[in-house]
Amino acid sequence: MLELAGIIILGILAQWVAWKFKIPAILPLILIGLFVGPISTLFSEDGKQWIQPIYEEGNGLFPGDNLFYFVSLAIGIILFEGGLTLKRGEIKKVGSVIGKLISIGAAITFFGAGVAAYYIYGLDWRISFLFSALIIVTGPTVITPILRNIPLKKDVSAVLKWEGILIDPIGALVAVLVFEFISVEGDSGFTKQALMEFGKIVVIGFSFGIAGGFALYTAIKRKFIPHYLLNVVSLSVVLLIFVESDIFAHESGLLSVVVMGMFLGNSDLPNLKELLYFKESLSVLLISILFILLAANISLDDLLLIYNVNTAILLAVVIFVLRPLAVFLSTISSSLKINEKLFISWVGPRGIVAAGIASLFGTKLVAKGVAGAEYITPLVFAVVLITVLFNATTARFFARVVGVFLKTSEGILIVGASKVSRLIATYLQKNNRHVVLVDSNRQSIRTAKELGLEAIDANIYSNDLSDDIELNDVGYLLAMTGNDGINKHAINRFRKGFGETGTFRLMTTEESKNRNNILSNNELFSTTHGYMRLAEVANNFPSIQEIPVNSQKQFLKLINIIKTDDSAVALFLKRPNGFLDIANEPQEMNVSQGSHLVYLGKPMDFEDIIDATRDKKEEQI
Repeated sequence: MLELAGIIILGILAQWVAWKFKIPAILPLILIGLFVGPISTLFSEDGKQWIQPIYEEGNGLFPGDNLFYFVSLAIGIILFEGGLTLKRGEIKKVGSVIGKLISIGAAITFFGAGVAAYYIYGLDWRISFLFSALIIVTGPTVITPILRNIPLKKDVSAVLKWEGILIDPIGALVAVLVFEFISVEGDSGFTKQALMEFGKIVVIGFSFGIAGGFALYTAIKRKFIPHYLLNVVSLSVVLLIFVESDIFAHESGLLSVVVMGMFLGNSDLPNLKELLYFKESLSVLLISILFILLAANISLDDLLLIYNVNTAILLAVVIFVLRPLAVFLSTISSSLKINEKLFISWVGPRGIVAAGIASLFGTKLVAKGVAGAEYITPLVFAVVLITVLFNATTARFFARVVGVFLKTSEGILIVGASKVSRLIATYLQKNNRHVVLVDSNRQSIRTAKELGLEAIDANIYSNDLSDDIELNDVGYLLAMTGNDGINKHAINRFRKGFGETGTFRLMTTEESKNRNNILSNNELFSTTHGYMRLAEVANNFPSIQEIPVNSQKQFLKLINIIKTDDSAVALFLKRPNGFLDIANEPQEMNVSQGSHLVYLGKPMDFEDIIDATRDKKEEQI
């Protein structure tokens, strides 16, 4: 009981440490597992491990094959969650670079690492290519913590993020197929019968996966399952499909749950996000337990097995040869610059899927007596540990060296995707600014996306936007909803992460009623218009205008004209170099020749413009 409780406590502690120090959770989890497992034998009184996963000689947690069964089911649930995240639409929209990385790049890693393992370690071709299949994946759980505090251009962070998300289930699928081919080929040799068995596994895996996904989809859509049982019923169906598939075709369970997840992830299931949240929470707990157990199950003999120069050479080939080769060949003719390609090549940590499946497959193949199978688990764990450590300690420094580190964050996050926000975001985007809209109103988000704007469907009270590495270049925060509480909450919660360059909000209802008494508040987006007045102007005159201004006096006169007109509101001062300043304190702004006043509303009457520019003409005379 003490050992079981200790694993859970240590696992959650490792997750907290990872969050606190912004490192991938798999790193402290594996290190803790190694410490309480094989390393603890070096200083324990009786020479036994503090935590012994397999029951032996009166000591241990799981008797017989029970550890093997637990790992199988846990990996199945984790892979199901990975399948839920793989969407056809996202593959289409992420662009050719990411598409090539998860196809051409993955193929280069697969064949290159397989050949390297064969010649460097002298492993059997089957084991060599199983190793290479396992290290295809990077994964968002290791990419996100490493890049969270590195300000990068959106294009660079997007490539790394989407590669990790999309390659996870694809890599798992490839690894499962390679493993299953080894299993049937190892039982009966490379024969027609072996190919038929492999085909049976693939057919059963896909059939059960699609059937299970369709059954669960239908049950949820027709409301056969009460809402409070939705998550646990879904979990039970995943386990049922895993076990039933394995009964009909041994080793097909993992394939079936990946396919089932992909089926549901690409459906129009209304509860998909809720289901994904539950599976994420469950995966965190399973991963916390699983990787301490798996690392503790590695013996000192396993560690000594790979303690040689060949391991260092293999790791060097994977990190410094195959990764750059895959990236550069996948980004030919892309808009990425050489320094951006170098940084993407540098960042390629392997993650949870690789380590988890490696331990599972390694254990199974060792039990089958496949030659060289004992190398799979320690080799993949070494790749995971070294790549995560390497990238966690050097990524920020290397970003500075190659010049992809943004010195100032100029991206803009707008909380609220109303018509006003969409108009302003469209203008900012046309002026080469990275703009992201955030709202929990799906219709507003859908409309924003139809306009070509980047928009996130999120509730700022429950979603931690800081996990989105594509927002690393955001330095301005505009809180522009119609709810005063939400605006203030957004400023207070996200000021540190997204408002380092500037934070602005709309006036509260009280401030809007007493706006004439507002002397100065540099946090306000406008000192003249609250949400209702802005929305009214946007509905009546949905366009943004620019007027050239060449002096401070001319600028202030135009501002005063706009203040007296209910059909317009001043937004920005556009500098000659294209930089935009929010025009909330016009008296404090220095105006140079070639600037423009940017405002929302109807085009100003020609007479007003002549009157506003008369002073300038008199100065020229």
